[in-house]
Amino acid sequence: MAELYIGLMSGTSLDGADGVLVDFSGPQLHVLASATQGFTDQFRAELLALNSPAHDELHRAALAANQLATIYSQVVSKLLEEADVAANKIIAIGAHGQTVRHRPQQDRSETSYTLQLNNPALLAERTGIDVVADFRSRDVAAGGHGAPLVPAFHQSVFGTPNATTLVLNIGGISNLSVLPATGEVIGFDCGPGNALMDAWCQKHTGKAFDNGGEWAASGQCIDALLASLLDEPYFAKSPPKSTGRDLFSMDWLAAKLAPFSSAQPQDVQFTLTELTSSACITGASSYLNNSNELIVCGGGAFNGHLMRRLQAGLPSLKVVSSSAHGLGPLQVEAAAFAWLARQTTHRLPGNLPAVTGASGLRVLGAVYPR
Repeated sequence: MAELYIGLMSGTSLDGADGVLVDFSGPQLHVLASATQGFTDQFRAELLALNSPAHDELHRAALAANQLATIYSQVVSKLLEEADVAANKIIAIGAHGQTVRHRPQQDRSETSYTLQLNNPALLAERTGIDVVADFRSRDVAAGGHGAPLVPAFHQSVFGTPNATTLVLNIGGISNLSVLPATGEVIGFDCGPGNALMDAWCQKHTGKAFDNGGEWAASGQCIDALLASLLDEPYFAKSPPKSTGRDLFSMDWLAAKLAPFSSAQPQDVQFTLTELTSSACITGASSYLNNSNELIVCGGGAFNGHLMRRLQAGLPSLKVVSSSAHGLGPLQVEAAAFAWLARQTTHRLPGNLPAVTGASGLRVLGAVYPR
């Protein structure tokens, strides 16, 4: 019998909500439908603003959570229609929510927290399906970073018994999963993914992203700026580690750009692409033994210039899109949260302590019955 779950993901790229309807009944997961609902410019701007303290933010955050749940419900409707499946056939929806603050502390103090905007109760009400949400906070409560959570899923889908597989997700933030043939899975956030590139592109071209990396490719690297960007202490930290817009914000970039006020915008875009690729290459370079492939997912997989820079920096690996392994780049993270919802409903752990730094395995998420 089918074992159907829906996964929903809206990441730090702030481009929209991605969803998949997945059947877990076979030896390999099977995606029955996928759908995307873009964010309006106004909603994207509001979510970005809520990443920083501002006036009346509690009220605004609640309204944004309601709007996000409405968008999620629209994605669910698209998925059910495309797959021709009734809502009562779906066991649960895994809904990640929109991260607006992520501040885990290495000392496991009471100041640690991670915050995702969401209204899972409203989503359950709108869809008539059980909703699993709030995946990260239990790991944080156990002393972990609450991120990244996808490596366990990557291992279940992309892991192989004969070689170490590397999976790189490039969303707003980039994260790497190291899937060894034997031994513990490793995973961590490398640093910025698309977030700074997209924001710079929006500011100077009016476009939400640099299509194919073509604008970046028209520029050249500003070596001194790249050195300053890579001087950020985060890059020297050892895993477990995670990051977000709390650190890699446009304010952070503006401070780094201050001595380069005469730089051409396309040269800055090239340099930001080099920042992302350099952070990812450095992250992967320690795990090349017995590795022959880097699988790339997330929006960054569509950036041809970025993919070429990754390949140039990792010549011993074959750099490929996750579509070569049966999951489209925008399906992987959504499928991961369908998988995490399944883990929750089966009372199985969803975190990997070696990845997040938590004190042990934990069942993640809270269930909102339909």
